[in-house]
Amino acid sequence: MTRVAAIDCGTNSIRLLVADLEPDGARGTRLTDVERRMEIVRLGQGVDRTGRLDPAALERTLVAARDYAERCRVLGVERTRFVATSATRDAENRQDFVDGVREALGVTPEVISGEEEAALSFAGAVSVLDPSHAGPYLVVDIGGGSTELVLGDGSAQAALSLDVGCVRLTERHLRTDPPTAAEEEAARADVRRLLDDASAVVPLGRARTLVGLAGSVTTITAHALGLPAYDPAAIDGAALEVPEVLASCSALLHASHGERAAMGFMHPGRVDVIGAGALVWSEVVARVAAEVEADGGVLGPVVTSEHDILDGIALSLVR
Repeated sequence: MTRVAAIDCGTNSIRLLVADLEPDGARGTRLTDVERRMEIVRLGQGVDRTGRLDPAALERTLVAARDYAERCRVLGVERTRFVATSATRDAENRQDFVDGVREALGVTPEVISGEEEAALSFAGAVSVLDPSHAGPYLVVDIGGGSTELVLGDGSAQAALSLDVGCVRLTERHLRTDPPTAAEEEAARADVRRLLDDASAVVPLGRARTLVGLAGSVTTITAHALGLPAYDPAAIDGAALEVPEVLASCSALLHASHGERAAMGFMHPGRVDVIGAGALVWSEVVARVAAEVEADGGVLGPVVTSEHDILDGIALSLVR
């Protein structure tokens, strides 16, 4: 058994998974959670506009990294992998981030490509997916700065990273509370244009199970389930029909800041960006359902997974 730490630093949040890896016969490797943590640090604040990491956002992130370093020490972690994604990929001053993380944790953060991000997300999600769900699987990870689409069965077969996420889309378009019709339409046009490009690379119509990952999707699922508080056990593996998902996306997009903040399942750091995340997810779900139908297939329920890129990062440490 090996105790590992996986750290995922995105545009909106930084997350830690400490887990034990052990051989599991024909199934390969079993991953057993020890601790999961998440902090909203908004590292990507303003990156879409300035092309640089904001000093205050960088400091918030490094404070969290130093805290994670202490938890790893206390929990006896043997191997650590730190992965940084959209905001850091886009920043001119990403070396400041790399140097700061190396000093805090003693490991060099990997600024990975969107394609590798997609592959890690896919590996993490399908590692625990209920076998009753039919493949191929389309795994969609909606982050703060990017959205990853990856199609496959046992492994990723086609993948693409789109430059749209809940933070980026909010900063570009959704400035009114709640957004105006014109703001919403401009945001939807952005997402639809990117999905047009994506469908040429990832054959969306081949999907039979759509799997959504990350905070925007899990929050939308909490709303659809009517949860009074955030409950990972209830959210993980939840299977919803397409109309249920679209109804919750619409409700969250058109709610006011105060209404969203009053929802018991809502993390305070997501209140201002969940509308954009809901818009992206609604466009993806509607597009995939339409393309599957046009392809003569049948799309099963939309599945939400609490297992994502963090699990993929942890599993990659077995090698």
